[in-house]
Amino acid sequence: MSDLQAAILAAVVAAVLGYLSPWVVRRLPEPPEKPEEEKSRHEIDEGPKPTYVDVGRLSWFGPVALVVSGVAAGLVAWHVGCSWLLVGLTPLVPVVVALSIVDLRTRMLPAVVVLPTTWVALALVVLHAGLVASWSDLQRGVVAMVVGYVFYFVLWFVYPVGLGYGDVRLSAVLALTLGYLGWSTFLVGMYSGFLLLGVPGLVLAVVRRKASYLKAQFPFGPFMCAGALVGILWGPTLLSGLATG
Repeated sequence: MSDLQAAILAAVVAAVLGYLSPWVVRRLPEPPEKPEEEKSRHEIDEGPKPTYVDVGRLSWFGPVALVVSGVAAGLVAWHVGCSWLLVGLTPLVPVVVALSIVDLRTRMLPAVVVLPTTWVALALVVLHAGLVASWSDLQRGVVAMVVGYVFYFVLWFVYPVGLGYGDVRLSAVLALTLGYLGWSTFLVGMYSGFLLLGVPGLVLAVVRRKASYLKAQFPFGPFMCAGALVGILWGPTLLSGLATG
């Protein structure tokens, strides 16, 4: 199979899975409501949040997930080439796209999705390292996962208003995947999300002429996922350009 055929196949598979993702979201167990006395002083009262059922019933969820998943998976597959890596990367794309949409609407990243995804990704990485790649690749991926998780955990612990624990969980699977692909991919992919996060506030501040938009809170999950895509597609290129520039 050529690289082009692999990219087309990955795009089609991811697009179909993305289109079906609202059906899965509608069936997620709703998170239990915290008693008032257990809420952290750092938590902001945002009023009632949409349920997963509400999000899964959005008319645009399926079409948007289809397009974004298909395009992103196609780009990733074209960059990686025809490789066994696509067995894990292709289904991961619609998962993170669906999580991004859920986070945008609810400011939550359901652990019931993130944690199993992390374990499955880890199992696939071990399998790929043992059969196709090398144990040094696995070591790099696991070290990256630990580094990424600890970094986000510290950020969450220090400033829980700006980062949710769901973001900390998500960082593990993203860091594992990016680190397995390479250190430059990991560095750019894990931390470019912070740069992407600043863009909406800056644009709104300029357009609306209100500096308060620079402090506005946005769900971070979608920016983490977009940053991961940047790392996969352009990580080595960006770092090598900075090194020689």
